[in-house]
Amino acid sequence: MGRRKNELNGRELDIVAQPVTRAILMFDDALGIFLDDAKRKGLRDFTIVYYRREINYFRNYLAREEKSLLIHEVVRQDVDEYVEYMQQVSGLKNGTINAKLRAIRALFHFLYENKYIAKNPMDKYSLLRERAGNIETFTVKQLQALLNAPDRRTFTGQRDYTFMLLLLETGIRLNEATGILIEDVKLSEGLIFIRQTKNHFHRYVPIQAKMREQLKRYIQIRGTSECNHLFVTIDDTPMSRGALQKIVGQYGKKAGVKGVRCSPHTLRHTFAKMSVMNGAGIFELQKILGHSTMEMVRTYVNLYSSEVYEKHKDFSPLNNL
Repeated sequence: MGRRKNELNGRELDIVAQPVTRAILMFDDALGIFLDDAKRKGLRDFTIVYYRREINYFRNYLAREEKSLLIHEVVRQDVDEYVEYMQQVSGLKNGTINAKLRAIRALFHFLYENKYIAKNPMDKYSLLRERAGNIETFTVKQLQALLNAPDRRTFTGQRDYTFMLLLLETGIRLNEATGILIEDVKLSEGLIFIRQTKNHFHRYVPIQAKMREQLKRYIQIRGTSECNHLFVTIDDTPMSRGALQKIVGQYGKKAGVKGVRCSPHTLRHTFAKMSVMNGAGIFELQKILGHSTMEMVRTYVNLYSSEVYEKHKDFSPLNNL
């Protein structure tokens, strides 16, 4: 073979310049490491399920297209082609695609930061532009139909009515409602402690007389139980997030509510809309809704504040014509 040259050639120098990864990882192993780290950090179960689901969609796409499942061989072009597939074949909206891209981005950022890969294919990857549309909310008539739909002569009817009324009264998220314990309901103080929050900042939300009366009624009917969650099944087990999520849709269908998505989040948007129209300030709204920034709160105010429309009567240019 002859003697090796001591001086490295160009290809060998490229190898030297590259960071050394800890191991050659298969996609599934890399995902497992990422999810284990997420659990150690105390991320919400819902967030971990979201990461696993969306990243697995990407993994299955790679396998279907016969692309490499070695994690360090996944390149930016693979992501670009996945986006094209979601747009053209699956027909997904940009907002849905962005939700999937955020999960993939979180995976590769973690792997790169922890030196499992030498190059991050998602580095500075731009999300798709989303067209800002109107936020869906219920009308007063739709709300009345929705809240009249449960059979309040039954335990489940009382529970479901209380749940929907609470979402409308406070604007809390579905996941936050799932985590409420009996001890979190402070009827005498007119407050509910929200522990299972999106940003890990616990907060109190206020409730008024009608909500306090209904909660008192429901808690009396619920009775004592080994389960300490506020919302329970007829078997005295905690209501799961999935079970609570279906409630609004089921009663929306029963009540014949059409033209709007019947979901817990629509009740949250409706709370925000009605609060703004009734004069709520952005700081009060931000605190109650639990937003970490003002961005979404300003969106509500811009959409629903009646102040601008009222003042327009005074400054309309047509007044002088």
